[in-house]
Amino acid sequence: MTSSNRKNKQEEKAAPFELNGTRVMPGTRVKVELPLAQLYTQTPLNVPIHVIHGRRPGPVLLVSAAIHGDELNGVEIIRRLLRHSSLNRLNGTLLAVPVVNVFGFIHKTRYLPDRRDLNRSFPGSETGSLGARMAWQFKTQVLDRATHAVDLHTGAIHRANLPQIRADLSNDDTAAMAAAFGVPVVINSVLGEGTLREVAEAQGIPVITYEAGEALRFDESSIRAGVKGVLNIMHHLRMTGP
Repeated sequence: MTSSNRKNKQEEKAAPFELNGTRVMPGTRVKVELPLAQLYTQTPLNVPIHVIHGRRPGPVLLVSAAIHGDELNGVEIIRRLLRHSSLNRLNGTLLAVPVVNVFGFIHKTRYLPDRRDLNRSFPGSETGSLGARMAWQFKTQVLDRATHAVDLHTGAIHRANLPQIRADLSNDDTAAMAAAFGVPVVINSVLGEGTLREVAEAQGIPVITYEAGEALRFDESSIRAGVKGVLNIMHHLRMTGP
C-alpha cells in the first residue's frame, strides 16, 4: 500500500449509524433505549443499548450480557469496557448491551416471568409469548445490525465455570475470534436450538460465548479475563490499535 493510499484510508470517514430510529454520528456515543416489553401495569420496560460509533468505518461488534438475568459477570465486563480509553480511537461500531433480560435481572433469576428461557426463544416472533417478542425485537433491532458478536455468560447458581470460550469451530471466522479472545479453554460447542448463537451463525454473524464464574456473584478474575478478551477481539477485528 502506497503512502497516498494509507493516507486516504486514514481519512476515510464512517457514515452515521442508525439504531431503532436514533442516528449516531461518527466519533460519538449514544445510549439508545430499546423498548422490549411492558410490565403488567403497562409500564414500559426498556433495554439500554450503548452505541459507540467510530470516526472510521469498520466492523459492528455486539457485546451482550445477562441474557440470563442472574449472570452478573458480563454486566461488569461491559461496564469496564465502556470506560476503556481504546474506545476513543475506534474503527467501526461497538454495540454494548449490559442487560438483555431486564425482567430476570430485576428479579435475580435466570428466566422470564413465565419461566421461559430468553436464550431458547430466538429468533422469536412479533406476536408470540413474552420471550418470543423480546427475542424478535432484540434480533431485528440489534443483532441484525452486527457483523460479529460476543455473548457473555456465567455458570449456574453454586456452579462456577472455569473461564472458557464456546464456539462453532467449523466456522473459520468464529474459530479465529475464539482463539483471539485469549483464554486457555476453547470448546467446540453445538449450536443450541433457539439460542442467540444459533441464530447469529445461521445468518453469517460469527459469534462466541464467554462462560466464567457462577450466577449471582461477581468474580474478579473472570471479569478481568473477560474485559481483556473483548479488547483482544476488537484488536483482532482491527477496531482498535495496539
